[in-house]
Amino acid sequence: MTSVDLTRSSVSKARPILGTHMPAFVFDTGMQVARHAAQIIARLIRERSELGQRTVLGLPTGSTPVGTYRELIRLHRNEGLDLSSVVVFGLDEYVGLPIDSPQSHREWLHEHFLKHVNIQPENIYLLDGQLTGGDIDLHCRRYDEAIQHTGGFDLVLLGIGRNGHIGYNEPFSVRKSRTRLCTLDPITRQSAASDFFGEDNVPTQALTVGLGTILAARRVLLLALGEHKASIMRETLEGTITDRVPATFLQDHGDVRVLLDVAAAGKLTGVDTPWLLGNLDWDDSLIKRAVLWLCQQTGKALLKLDDDDFRRHDLHQLLRHHGPAQRIAHRVFRWMMDTIEYHPAGREPKVALCFSPHPDDDVISMGGTLIRLVEDGHRVHVAYMTSGNIAVFDHDARRVADMVTEYNRLFGIDHDRSQDIERAVRYELKNKKPGQPDAETILKIKSLIRWSEARAGALQVGCLEEDLHFLDLPFYRTGTIAKRPVGAEDMQIISDLLERVKPQQVYVAGDLADPHGTHRVCAEAIFQVLLSWKAQGRELPEVLLYRGAWQEYALHEIEIAVPLSPSDLMLKRRAIFMHESQKDEALFPGSDPREFWQRAEDRNKGTAGSYNQIGLPEYFAIEAFTRWNGNPV
Repeated sequence: MTSVDLTRSSVSKARPILGTHMPAFVFDTGMQVARHAAQIIARLIRERSELGQRTVLGLPTGSTPVGTYRELIRLHRNEGLDLSSVVVFGLDEYVGLPIDSPQSHREWLHEHFLKHVNIQPENIYLLDGQLTGGDIDLHCRRYDEAIQHTGGFDLVLLGIGRNGHIGYNEPFSVRKSRTRLCTLDPITRQSAASDFFGEDNVPTQALTVGLGTILAARRVLLLALGEHKASIMRETLEGTITDRVPATFLQDHGDVRVLLDVAAAGKLTGVDTPWLLGNLDWDDSLIKRAVLWLCQQTGKALLKLDDDDFRRHDLHQLLRHHGPAQRIAHRVFRWMMDTIEYHPAGREPKVALCFSPHPDDDVISMGGTLIRLVEDGHRVHVAYMTSGNIAVFDHDARRVADMVTEYNRLFGIDHDRSQDIERAVRYELKNKKPGQPDAETILKIKSLIRWSEARAGALQVGCLEEDLHFLDLPFYRTGTIAKRPVGAEDMQIISDLLERVKPQQVYVAGDLADPHGTHRVCAEAIFQVLLSWKAQGRELPEVLLYRGAWQEYALHEIEIAVPLSPSDLMLKRRAIFMHESQKDEALFPGSDPREFWQRAEDRNKGTAGSYNQIGLPEYFAIEAFTRWNGNPV
């Protein structure tokens, strides 16, 4: 397979967002956000280096800056970016973690960035979460003094928490605060739960560089990626300055830039409802969005909208150029009717391939459509991209080890070896510390659990056993939440499968709010393969994106809507129930307290209800899809 350098080929097209209290720009993909941020940092380093000056950076950890660090590493390796004059300060650290813990911010920064570039060890300053008592206060004071001694931050790179924290300056932090010990907000601990294999294992305290120190930086870059950041970005960029949302203090900074992907910008007025800010060049996409929004505001169906509805909701320009109301509403009505598709792959037999990032995403997100594809006579393959083994409770692994040992005893199958493994499992689990990754034996058992559940779920919706593919992509095989970058081996496995199956239609998880990041990484890998094929002039299959486990597509985004009957939804539920290790209580449920089957059903019924509310046929449930636009994520 010939690879394509997507980092360089994905042109970074920043679009300014209107109506915000600080300069904000939206990009089509997270990869473009990362590249743009890295270029800003690299340019600053080069400019200061040419003047014989060092560059002092404040750096965060987490999933948001990973792409930026990878691009900086690429610039260092491939384009000669010299970071020897850079001074780095970590922005925060958990208190009480072992220094080599994979969740330690010190360890994270080394693994994801510092060890890959030529920053001098003496120029790296990281907070020490091992200290206690009065030593913490002294350490924090000296940390601030070190920042001041270097001349202060030339640039601080920031992510943002769902509660608006920057660094670990939680809600109601003091604006002039300096480096200090802080207590973590419940939302912050909940967001970090997957890193620690459970919220109970997340430390309650951390050290953080204060708001006063961050706001004194000469430049600030704030990055946000994903739908789960959309609400807090609206508060940060459009709300008033308040200590309830610490990131709003950046509104008073003289040189701040906010870089967002489309998903994180989705609730900003300039992106979501730009017609409220002034005149627009109306295209079909904007017309569709505005009219469906108008239905929500008025509570009316499409064909009941009148001219006064448009005028009362600031859509005078749309009415003037494309009206009257009846004509506009009929256009949108026809567009929405055209999305309804009972046979998503057509009626002629085809080969369809569903890529499932985790072993249950297929039936959770598009189980009803899998049922329909099978009923329509299509050959339906499912590719499970990762083992999902880190999302299994320890007690499930222990139970399976016990059961297999007893099974082998009953049937006289190498009972001694089974007992050895069972004893090893018990020992490993007994001596496992909170938040510690599993031993290889445990990971294998947990992989087996997810494998058996995936197989049972897919068979339930009608797939054939020989059409199930367990890829176990290498990027995922770390035993921790933090994953390796997608590499050539990952893409080769995907390419080989596509070569072998030869699908005419491919389904990819577009659920990019997945808090683990696996959905985004898996989509990125698939798209890299498809773009490399396109570069070779090869014909691509039709690619549809599904959601459902973490959120659903907005009504105006839907391009294909597959109606489901009550019996379809019941069979889909039974398929989800095959994933027993994820039922009742999942290890990484995210912020939604509902079980996955409940989330899926509520969203499918909710989509159907939205269609009915705008005056379209009343369906029991609907699974929604969009078409891939040809961009990486």
